[in-house]
Order: sequence, then C-alpha cells, then structure tokens
Amino acid sequence: MDIGEIVKVGQLLAEIDPSVYQSKVDGDRAQLLNQKAQLADRQAQLVLAELQFKRQQNLMRENATTADALQVAEAAQQSALAQANSIKAQIQQTESTLRGDEANLGYTKIYAPIAGTVVSQTAKQGQTLNANQQAPIVMRIADLATMTVQAQVSEADVPKLRVGMDVYFTTLGGDNRRYHGKLRQIAPTPNVVNNVVLYDALFDVANPNQALMTQMTAQVFFVASSAKDAVLVPLAALHPVAAEGGARSPRGAGTDPRSQFTKGVALVSVVDDGKVADREVKVGVMNRVSAQILSGIEPGESVVIGTKAPAAAARAQTGSALVPATKGGGRP
Repeated sequence: MDIGEIVKVGQLLAEIDPSVYQSKVDGDRAQLLNQKAQLADRQAQLVLAELQFKRQQNLMRENATTADALQVAEAAQQSALAQANSIKAQIQQTESTLRGDEANLGYTKIYAPIAGTVVSQTAKQGQTLNANQQAPIVMRIADLATMTVQAQVSEADVPKLRVGMDVYFTTLGGDNRRYHGKLRQIAPTPNVVNNVVLYDALFDVANPNQALMTQMTAQVFFVASSAKDAVLVPLAALHPVAAEGGARSPRGAGTDPRSQFTKGVALVSVVDDGKVADREVKVGVMNRVSAQILSGIEPGESVVIGTKAPAAAARAQTGSALVPATKGGGRP
C-alpha cells in the first residue's frame, strides 16, 4: 500500500511473516491428535476394566471368587476412569492453546478496519516489528470524507460556547471559502500552552472533494447569534441612554462599546430635514462594526457618527449582521 491510496473495509493491507506462529499452530494440532489417540486407548482400557469388575461382581454372588480379586477389579476400573478424565482435561488445555495460537496467526494478516485513505506508512517491507512492549503501527488510515476540526479556545471565551451552535472556519490559501458545521464537543480537560489555558472545541465538516487535508491551520468563528435582512447602523452611531440627571453615560476608555448596550436600548442621532435629533432605538445583534436596529429607525434614514452632525452622517442600510462569539486557531 502506498500513501494516498484508497482502501475498502476488510481489504488486506499487509502481512507479517507467519512462520513462527504457523509452527506453533501445527505443533498444537499434532499434540491434540496424539492426546485424542491416548484418550481412545484409555477409553478402551476403561471398558475392559468395567467388564472385569462386573464379572468379579457376578462371581462374588456365586461365591466363585475372592473379595481381594473383586477389590482389584474395582480399583482397576476407577484407575482407568481417572486416566481417561485426565486425557480429556489435557485435550481441553491443548484446544485452548490452539485457539490462542490460531488467533496470533490470524494477526499476521492486517486488514483495513475502515474505508479511507492511507495517510502514513510507518513500517516498510522487510522491517522487523517488536510487539513485546506495545502494538507497532504499520500504517494509518483516515476517513477524509468527514474532517474533525479541533479549535483551541481560551478559558475566557469557553463560557460563551454551547454544543450545537453554528460554527464556520477558513483555511490559509482557501480564497476565504467558509466551511460550516455545528459544535459537537467541548473537551473538559484543557491544554496549557505558554501558561495560557486553552480548551479544545470539536466539530465535523463534510469534505467530499477532499479539499481539506490533515493538520491544516484554520481560523474558526463561533456564531453566537445572527440576523438576516436587518437594518444596520455603524456601531459608532450608538450612544448610551441618558442616565439620571439628563447626562449621557460616558463610554469607558478602552472598553468594548457593545458593553454599553447590553439592555438592548441606545440613542442614535438622526438627521431629519437638516436637523439632528436623538432618537431611542432598540438594538439587536451587534458585531465589532455594525449593530442591528429592531425599531426606531427605518432604512434610508441618516444617522450621525461621532459628534459632528451632517458632515459625518451615514445612511442606514438593509443587510445581514453576523456576530462571532470568539475566534481560535484549529487543525482540521
């Protein structure tokens, strides 16, 4: 088998020299035949001993023999029975050894456990394999029709994930093509890399054309929420609702502006007939650039970005909003 070759289930992949195991099987079979012959001989002797014992019993009833002769015949019958049972036990032991040696002989032929592609070949023809410590690896077969992506997620972002959520990723040199799937598992045991705690998030994607290959690097996006045909405005156009006293709540320096609108309400400066007026809107899905407006603004209205009104106005539009909960590097 060569690397890259496609194999079927049950296909013969390799064969280990069976000479040693074949000799053990042949020896077990010969020993088994010998023991069966011994058993036949012991059973014949047992039949003779039983006949002699019965004859002595009949003679004893006629007072034609002695008690000593009867006891000797009885002991001979019991001895023949014990010898026959001993041979039967030896036969069972030999049969058990034969089954084990036949199993080892069968292991000399390696068959494909799954259908897939040969991705690596560790052992070469003529190489000696040592299986005393651990099972040697002859070759690896992978089912490339479905790839499992292993994304490493930081401990700060793991609480945002949930099994079944939508996820997609792109690969290097993949022309920004997106591969979609659903989160299948979050490994409970983390990996610590350079004092950074990372958890493995696993999901599967179809790979019918085998465009994806093992050990590829992927950039993974977990979809926390999404909206289609949404009214969008730039995130910079949103302002926190005025606190008590009439003053707007200031945005903290260096903080994520989306954290100011967790209650779903914000103010937007709208341009109407050349005048700027604050309008309260209901905010839906947000990403790092845009925000979905559920109510308060209609498509086509102009909003003010920053503090300088009409000169910095941007027009609300209809589109789609998609929020990545986190990003992580992974290997499909």
